[in-house]
Amino acid sequence: MARRKRGCRIDGILILDKPQGYSSNGALQQCRRALDAQKAGHTGALDPLATGVLPVCFGEATKFSQYLLDAEKAYLATICFGETRTTGDAEGEVVETSNASHLTAESVEQAMQGFKGAIKQVPPMYSALKKDGQPLYKLARQGIEIEREARDVVIEAFDMLDFIPDERAFCQVFVRCSKGTYIRSLAEDLGASLGVGAHLTALRRTEAGPFDLSDAMTLEQVQSAGQDLVARLLPIDAGLQYLTRLTLGEQEIEKLLQGQRVNVLNDANSGIVRVARASGEFVGLAKASEDGEIAPLRMIATHEG
Repeated sequence: MARRKRGCRIDGILILDKPQGYSSNGALQQCRRALDAQKAGHTGALDPLATGVLPVCFGEATKFSQYLLDAEKAYLATICFGETRTTGDAEGEVVETSNASHLTAESVEQAMQGFKGAIKQVPPMYSALKKDGQPLYKLARQGIEIEREARDVVIEAFDMLDFIPDERAFCQVFVRCSKGTYIRSLAEDLGASLGVGAHLTALRRTEAGPFDLSDAMTLEQVQSAGQDLVARLLPIDAGLQYLTRLTLGEQEIEKLLQGQRVNVLNDANSGIVRVARASGEFVGLAKASEDGEIAPLRMIATHEG
């Protein structure tokens, strides 16, 4: 006899304003317990130091979390110049200091220009990336540093919001970037280009794909909402609205749910489409070809019992 899963089957997306001091997984587990949900996953980790937008997917929504992982992100960050740290942020130990009093808003802004657009970025050792199955941050804590390949990332915006000159100069910036961008590395690389070193003292994610802070609930709100929270969850396809919606009949949908391809007349462009019933109910993602063939990609499982 199959073992029954603990918790309730709940499908949808919660936009959490992650508090400082929690890992992304720790915050996720708090949300899962608040809903007594069987299954949950987040869509892009934030360091314990960081706060802000963390989409949490429940149930069938976890099948589509990759599309949020791949989405653009936006951040508010505070950079301290004149001090480098082991982790690239305020949680690490001081490695080197220098006098940053000669920096001006103009000189820093000029240096920032060199980091806009498509750039190469080396991921930090203190990250969740893995080497032979071992997270890099665990190796870093053992004093082990390995060579990391530079990755292609895109910095859509890198704008100065405020600058405070001193021996330890502080700069608040806004960053909009592609997936896989490390803001800690961006801060460190900017400091290195100015010859003074740098680290992050604060980081707040303001946007993740189509979601921003106006969509977010604090952890306290989540925990106090109880089962009313279920009604406040966003639909499974809330992060997929940029994809064309294709409405199909029940016969075609049943075939897709069984893993079969269907041929339909449609005006959709070739590529990934959101498949929906006539009622508007989202049933999954499929790939449409120019000849009208629709192949299932990710379909929602029907409720049992």
